[in-house]
Amino acid sequence: MPFYYSLGRIPQKRHTQFEKPDAAGLYYEQLFGTIGFEGMSSLLYHVHRPTMVREVRESVDMSPKIAVDKNMLSRKLIGFSIPTANDYLTSRIPLLVNNDLIFGLAAPQQSLSNYFYKNADSDEMLFIHRGSGRLRTLFGTIPFQYGDYLIIPRGTIYQIEFDSTDNRLLYVESHSPIYTPRRYRNQFGQLLEHSPYCERDIIRPGSLETHDETGDFLIKIKKQGALHSLVYASHPFDVVGWDGYNFPYGFSIFNFEPITGRVHQPPPVHQTFQTDSFVVCSFVPRLFDYHPKAIPAPYNHSNIDSDEVIYYVDGDFMSRNDIAAGHITLHPGGIPHGPAPGAMERSIGKKETQEYAVMVDTFRPLMLTEQALQIDDGNYYKSWLAL
Repeated sequence: MPFYYSLGRIPQKRHTQFEKPDAAGLYYEQLFGTIGFEGMSSLLYHVHRPTMVREVRESVDMSPKIAVDKNMLSRKLIGFSIPTANDYLTSRIPLLVNNDLIFGLAAPQQSLSNYFYKNADSDEMLFIHRGSGRLRTLFGTIPFQYGDYLIIPRGTIYQIEFDSTDNRLLYVESHSPIYTPRRYRNQFGQLLEHSPYCERDIIRPGSLETHDETGDFLIKIKKQGALHSLVYASHPFDVVGWDGYNFPYGFSIFNFEPITGRVHQPPPVHQTFQTDSFVVCSFVPRLFDYHPKAIPAPYNHSNIDSDEVIYYVDGDFMSRNDIAAGHITLHPGGIPHGPAPGAMERSIGKKETQEYAVMVDTFRPLMLTEQALQIDDGNYYKSWLAL
């Protein structure tokens, strides 16, 4: 997140002695950064050394099992058909992947509380479709609820607590950092006046936990597609304070302010996040185009450079037929797509839409996993044939 934030106690000057109370020694400074020493970073101050590995246990291969590596079919996946699972990591089911990201769904029924998790491969984006709770991290706690995005920078140690067993999450693991869109920011990183959201909308970490505990603390670390289990000698949430630009945060889709016009606006007006290899867009309730001859439904367009994935959250989904909450559509690059038969005509004269959806447009083709084929309806590619 390209703005400065601080929480807890920090020394007046970085890289200097920071003494514990009662002459009990010094706190341990840790640089938490990306892209070498050039990307955004934060400085954290630990009660104990953050480097104390007591034991290395098993490693488990987490690589997605690819079923279709060269896809040329538009597809519809029935997302709510994925199985539930007690464990948070076990519940995460990869569906669409390439060398840049993993796109998947999860339906965890229990909180992640008996171990800690760190993704050392990827930034993570979680979208909360059902459920509420708290994301607990070494940076502090972020409350979440229906409609929230959670952005978790790679290397963040976290646990997640749910208030109930009914939880549905969309997740994306990005091998490049997830940022706010460049065109919404000025040269200093501040979000501009035409941005559909601003810094006030960002949910920052709070309630910093500082555990002065030693013992055996299991941390599961994802690296190079494998899940490694390591036992650390001190509690990972032992930070007394931190400051910087690199930290987890939340943002509610309900705080995204839509950009509209006299005629239909292209998908980039819905952009919410960006990376080097894909963008994320939010479709929210909005007024339709107000030109007297406007066609509110999107025009047919060719995906030459991108695979388009839309996760449907709630509402009327005016451009599609036979779409429900939890469905995922995949429109691969190389073939055109557009509104379903009848959708263009239905949209004429309509004043607004009440839809919510999350779109991910990738710059390289996506492959489908074995789990994705299990929830593929098999007929979606025929849905543009005339009625």
